[in-house]
Amino acid sequence: MKKEWLPATAVPLFLLGFLGLTWLTGGLGFPLDDGWIHQTYARNLIRSGAWEFVPGIPSAGSTAPLWTLLLALGYLLHMPYLLWAYLQGGLTLYWLARSGMTLWQQLWPERADLHWVAGLLLVSLWPLVWAAASGMETLLFAALGLQLVVLYGQRGAVDSSQYSVGSSQEAVVSGQMAGGGYRSLVVMGVLAGLLILTRPDGVVVLLLVGVGLLLGSGSGEVAKRPFFTQFKQAAIWAGVALLLILPYFGLNYWLSGTLWPNTMYAKQEEYALVLALPLWERISSLLYLSLGGPPQGWQGMSSPHLLLLPGLVWAGWRALQADWAQKQLWRTLPLLWAGGHVLLYAWRLPVTYQHGRYIMAAMPIWALYGLAGSIALLLLFQDEIGTLLRRVAALSFAAIMALFLLLGAQAYATDVAFIEGEMVAVAHWLAENTEPDAIIASHDIGAIGYFAERPLLDLAGLITPEIIPLLSDEAALARYILASDADYLVTAPGWPYPEITESNAATLVFTTNYEWTQLSGFNNMAVYRLR
Repeated sequence: MKKEWLPATAVPLFLLGFLGLTWLTGGLGFPLDDGWIHQTYARNLIRSGAWEFVPGIPSAGSTAPLWTLLLALGYLLHMPYLLWAYLQGGLTLYWLARSGMTLWQQLWPERADLHWVAGLLLVSLWPLVWAAASGMETLLFAALGLQLVVLYGQRGAVDSSQYSVGSSQEAVVSGQMAGGGYRSLVVMGVLAGLLILTRPDGVVVLLLVGVGLLLGSGSGEVAKRPFFTQFKQAAIWAGVALLLILPYFGLNYWLSGTLWPNTMYAKQEEYALVLALPLWERISSLLYLSLGGPPQGWQGMSSPHLLLLPGLVWAGWRALQADWAQKQLWRTLPLLWAGGHVLLYAWRLPVTYQHGRYIMAAMPIWALYGLAGSIALLLLFQDEIGTLLRRVAALSFAAIMALFLLLGAQAYATDVAFIEGEMVAVAHWLAENTEPDAIIASHDIGAIGYFAERPLLDLAGLITPEIIPLLSDEAALARYILASDADYLVTAPGWPYPEITESNAATLVFTTNYEWTQLSGFNNMAVYRLR
């Protein structure tokens, strides 16, 4: 077996390990309630042909329509929905690894034979394996973005080889064709559009690639190329992307009056208190977590790629030097994307829960540059001690990776058990004990929408946008619920709604009593009948 196929072998091995441990400890499912949101949209799309969460009510609550469409394909093919979601996640993880291996060969051609190590590193990072089994679009977003970076890098690499001092105009044109010419721009535009259809925060890498195309790359003759040529390349790329994005914007505007999905605006209100923290504190917290640090504080680590931090600094500095000297952007663009992605979330959604799932797209970039820089630093020592040091470092890092994979599998199993013990349990109770037309007010609607299929008052604002301005005012939200037509209130861990539940307006009819939630210091999910 060629070494480059080791990542392909590792993907099902690690994914089955996560799922196997979860099955043995309680049963399969998703580690996030959001996974059930995507499943509900996908199932209803095939059932009715409409974009709706509650049957008969179109809504703009999905931030990942492309992922929903891929899940819908499984329903169209009558595939078991869990199996199809896990399969999509595994294939996407391998795609991410393949893109990372190609990027490795572009950036560090002197060590191109180690591209399989880069791929194996990516599929061994437990947060990425967790994401592959989450039923979420996280890895699809990361893979699309990385593939777009790779295609941009191919054009930059061609410029580096073709646009040297003294190159003729014929050589410039030949170099463009070797890099794919306008065809590659069209492919890049398609990827850019699909990236936005996967997650709106793909706008960061889109802006960077657009700037890179406008500025051009290389030195010498390439610097003399007419700006119109570079503008035309950027326009072709952006135009193709817009062709894919505009229908999505139109759907959102028709359904909710905004270009972006309701979720974006709802999250801003829901986490207003966190957004009030100093910007430097938000940036440092999210950046450290994306680098492998702990979700809270500065001690310990959440992922082994934190050990590659010195190498990341070294490789990043060398990439910056090379791009600066040659007036290029493609070597540093992946780093700018990763940093910009973290900065965007620090600015608009600075949360670290769920293992930092919102900023996982930055982790493959940090890991690749960290690995390359670490290898370069270790190769500075060429004596026998250096050889021993490299072997010890490789074995130690591999052992730590294996340990974190085990810890990650345990974390995944715990997360799935929590969703099953709380959200899914409530959803089944509602399906069996409430009227089909009963209106349910709930903060977590994924499992309820999938299993209970009741009319909903969404207290997170995803499918009930009129509630978004109230999310930062719990008292106003309670008054809204009591004034609504809701028949039942479902509380959520961390969202007990005491203004309602401790009043005469509500009667407790069901609680999960899930022990893990209680031990974690949160309230169990409970169902209250509203008067």
